[in-house]
Amino acid sequence: MSDDCIFCSIVAGDIPARVVAETDDALAFLDANPMARGHTLVIPKAHHQRVADLSHEESRAVFDLVHELAPVIEDAVDADAHTIGVNDGPDAGQEVPHAHVHIIPRFENDGGGPIHVATGDRPEVGDDELDEIADAIAE
Repeated sequence: MSDDCIFCSIVAGDIPARVVAETDDALAFLDANPMARGHTLVIPKAHHQRVADLSHEESRAVFDLVHELAPVIEDAVDADAHTIGVNDGPDAGQEVPHAHVHIIPRFENDGGGPIHVATGDRPEVGDDELDEIADAIAE
């Protein structure tokens, strides 16, 4: 736990939250500043800033809960779909330095776009560079 982390304070019960699900290693609660009705955050109970900092067990606990909750949330708010996203690090828009996954219900004509709009203009990447990037990731 981190003393200055709002999500750790929620896990500890020091700050109230609208908890919708909980396991030994993960917690899900409604976002206090939702992007849509039913917007839910799923977090590891242990404090980790980035997804890569999670152990395999913690990662599995978080993403198993995301998998379980996404259709339930969609049904609860009568959504047409949902977007799942992670802002992993401050440069990606992460505002709370505790790893978390957003489940955002989506509705027909809600004005939102695909996750592709998160980075603005798309870079021009040629085949050679795509091959280099794929090789670097696969190594």
